[in-house]
Amino acid sequence: MAEGWFVTIALIGCIVGVAFSGEMSDRWGRKKPMFISAFFFLISAIGAALVPTLTGVFIFRFIGGLGIGLTSNLVPLYISEIAPAKTRGRLVTLYQFALTLGILCAYLSNAFLVKYSETYNIQSSGSLFEYVFLLDVWRGMLLVGGLPALLFLAGMFFVPESPRWLMQRNRSAEALTIMRRFSNDEVLELPKLQTDSSSADSVSYRELFKGRWRKAMIVGILLPLFSQFSGINAIIYYGPSILNDAGVSMNNSLMSQVVFGVANMLFTLLAIWKVDTLGRRPLYIYGTLGATIALVLTGICFATGASTSVFILISVLMFLACFAFSIGPLKFVVASEIFPGHIRGRAMALSIMVMWVADAIVGQITPIMLKHLGTPATFWVFATFCFIAFIVVYKILPETKGKSLEQIEEGWLKEKGN
Repeated sequence: MAEGWFVTIALIGCIVGVAFSGEMSDRWGRKKPMFISAFFFLISAIGAALVPTLTGVFIFRFIGGLGIGLTSNLVPLYISEIAPAKTRGRLVTLYQFALTLGILCAYLSNAFLVKYSETYNIQSSGSLFEYVFLLDVWRGMLLVGGLPALLFLAGMFFVPESPRWLMQRNRSAEALTIMRRFSNDEVLELPKLQTDSSSADSVSYRELFKGRWRKAMIVGILLPLFSQFSGINAIIYYGPSILNDAGVSMNNSLMSQVVFGVANMLFTLLAIWKVDTLGRRPLYIYGTLGATIALVLTGICFATGASTSVFILISVLMFLACFAFSIGPLKFVVASEIFPGHIRGRAMALSIMVMWVADAIVGQITPIMLKHLGTPATFWVFATFCFIAFIVVYKILPETKGKSLEQIEEGWLKEKGN
C-alpha cells in the first residue's frame, strides 16, 4: 500500500503541476516557472531523503511531482521558441534523449548504491551518512537526485527568457537581443509576431477548441494519449522476465532496467538524427506501424508458448526502437510546434496533462487486463491503439520540419480559410 502511494503521489503532483504550467508560462514567461520547478526538485530530493516520517516523504514526493509536471510542459515549449526552424525538431528531441539519459543514470546510481550498501561494513556510528546511504539506502537514491536539481537551479540564472514571449509583451528590444544569440535568420519574423499575437492574459481555454485551432488541439491531445496507450509500460513491466526467459542472464532487476534504459536511449538518437531531415510525419508513420507489428508479434509469442525464445526478445527490441525514434520523443516536438504563440503555453499544458492522466490510467488498467484478458490479448490491445495512432498520424498530422512557428500558425489559418 505504501509503495503504491510512493509512486502515485508523485504522479498526482505531475498532473497538478502541468495543470498550472500553462497559466503560469503565459502570464509570467517561460523562465520563472522553470526556476520554480528547479527549486521544487531540490527541496523534494533533500526533504524526501531526510524527513523521518512516511507522511513527510509523501509530501516531498508530491512537491517533486509538481516540478516534473511544470518542466514536462515548459522545457519543450521553451526549446521550440528559441530554436532555429531548421534544427528545432532535433533540439526538442534532445529533451526526450535527456530524459532517457537521466533515467539510465538513475538506474546505474541506484544499482551502485545497493551494491555499496550490501558490501560496506556497517559499524553503527549513528552518522547521517550511515542513515541515508547504508541503513535506508532508498533515501540515498532520492538524495542523489539533488545533484542534477542543483545544477538545473544554478543553470537557470544564465538562461534568458523566451524571445517570443517577450514580443507578445511588447518587449521587442529584449527579444531581438536574445534572438540574435541563437539565430540571425529569424530576427525579421519577430516584428510580425508582435503585431499578430494577442495578449495571453485575455485568452480563455475555450479558444483552444474553436474551429480554427480545433484540429491542432485534436493532434496535440491524441499523440500523447497514444504514446501512453502504446504499451511501453507493459514492455517495461515484462522487460526483466523477457530478458531472463530469452537467455540473457541478469543478476537483478536493476541490471535489467539498465539494459532497457540503454536501448531506449540509443534508439532515441535515431530520432535526433532524422527528425529535421526526414521529417516528423515519416518518423511517426514508420514508428506507429512498426510498433503495431512488434506488439502483435509479442502477443503471438506469448500465445504460442514462444516466450522463452529469441523471437520475443527481437519483437520487444523492435517495439522499443519504434517507440524511441517516434512515439516517445515526437509528441513533444509536435505539441511544441502546432499551437499559436498567444495560446501555446495553455495548449501545451493540456496536451502534456493528457499524457500524465493517460499514464495514470494505463498504470491502473494494465494489471487488470493482464489478469482478465491474458498477456497475449493485452499486447494486442496496445497494438490496436498503435494502429489507430498510425491512422490518425497519416490522416491529419501536418509536416512541420523547416518551418518557423509563425509559418506553421499561418498554415492552420489558411487551411481553415481565416
